[in-house]
Amino acid sequence: MSNDWYSDFVNSGIGKSIAGSVGLPPVPRLRRYEPGQPLLSGPALLGTATANGRVAKVVRSLLTDLGVEVHEDPQAPVGGGSSSSKVAAGIVDATGLSSPADLAEIQAFLTPVMRRVGPSGRVLVIGDVPGEATAPSVRAARRSLEGLVRSAAKEARYGATVNLIHVADGAENDIESTLRFFLSSRSAFVDGQRLEVGTVPGFAGSSQGVDWDKPLAGRTAVVTGAARGIGATVAKTLRRDGATVICVDIPAAGDALARTANDVGGSALQLDITADHAPATLLDHAQRHGGLDIVVHNAGITRDKLLANQDRDRWNSVIDVNLNAQLAINDALLASEHFHRGGRIVTVSSMAGIAGNRGQTAYGASKAGVIGMVDATAPLLVEKDATINAVAPGFIETAMTAAMPVGTREAGRRLSSMTQGGLPVDVAETIAWFAQGASYAVNGQVLRVDGQNYLGA
Repeated sequence: MSNDWYSDFVNSGIGKSIAGSVGLPPVPRLRRYEPGQPLLSGPALLGTATANGRVAKVVRSLLTDLGVEVHEDPQAPVGGGSSSSKVAAGIVDATGLSSPADLAEIQAFLTPVMRRVGPSGRVLVIGDVPGEATAPSVRAARRSLEGLVRSAAKEARYGATVNLIHVADGAENDIESTLRFFLSSRSAFVDGQRLEVGTVPGFAGSSQGVDWDKPLAGRTAVVTGAARGIGATVAKTLRRDGATVICVDIPAAGDALARTANDVGGSALQLDITADHAPATLLDHAQRHGGLDIVVHNAGITRDKLLANQDRDRWNSVIDVNLNAQLAINDALLASEHFHRGGRIVTVSSMAGIAGNRGQTAYGASKAGVIGMVDATAPLLVEKDATINAVAPGFIETAMTAAMPVGTREAGRRLSSMTQGGLPVDVAETIAWFAQGASYAVNGQVLRVDGQNYLGA
């Protein structure tokens, strides 16, 4: 739990009154996932920007199957209410854009949607992949969606999010897991982001038959850095979704590691992942469970120093733990039959690797290196029907952020569209989604979990 005094104050009776009268920024209470929770808490609005839209039919089918009330007119009354009544989601199929003139249709749909979307609502724009277009006008229109979404996300209120999904030509029927994630409360702290759903050559993937309450059932996962913090939450979330979890951390964290393993009914492996034997030891341990389906590279360290005061030993320790160890383990996975076909590798990057942080040159370098590793490894996994993706957390409420100076901590919390820090479960939910077998068409992606932090791209 976070100790966010400001959030507690502005959400109290007297605090809410004072905040409203003097213009203090509100802190919305975010709707987060609980087992058995419906995908959406109310009706959805579904629009199309062009006659050539490719995905609206798929979206409508999914929502209808889940019992969601779907309307196409953004001005229409819903749920027995008026034309101004709130909706849980607004989704626009923006595929098929031929020029920037088509953007006006998106604006015409989203303008009333932004007024009607309720607390913790979801606005989702679905477009074509910009790089698939050669004509300048077409690519310009497709790329415009990114600026539109990032700006709209900064205007959304009450914990609502606005995100963009690029769908490759031919991948229309491969988007179910992505739709479910971005529309659900699992994505509570993912805002103003874009993600690409690609085609999978030679692989006929399907979401049919998936148990969406236990999407990881029958799969074995390993989580590094699992003793505490985000790693422990990841282990618990994977277990909740049905996975058998191997918890890994250094011997010095042995007691905490054992507690995590006991909590999730898994096994504990005390291991320094920078050791030369670490990849082989990890795979040997995994054989006791019949091999590996999911590998979560969560272990990481900081050794913060201004670059002018940095020393070689501190620098090397950060690069070794945060990057070199992952590279070595991935090489072993690619060469091993014990990493199963259809496997998932998920790694934890950081906003520091995207925007940089003062005093964190080594950490920022290592986390940017993780993104490069994902880019290069993704195509190597295609022949195994496997994927690799990265999560880039922003300000997350952990023991480390709780120890920050109050000014730094408050700036980290407030400089986002959500005006608050995220929770470890927000990172864990994103990792668990990447780890799903149904997420087979999402590969080589980096998704920020930062409440649309105002710093960085």
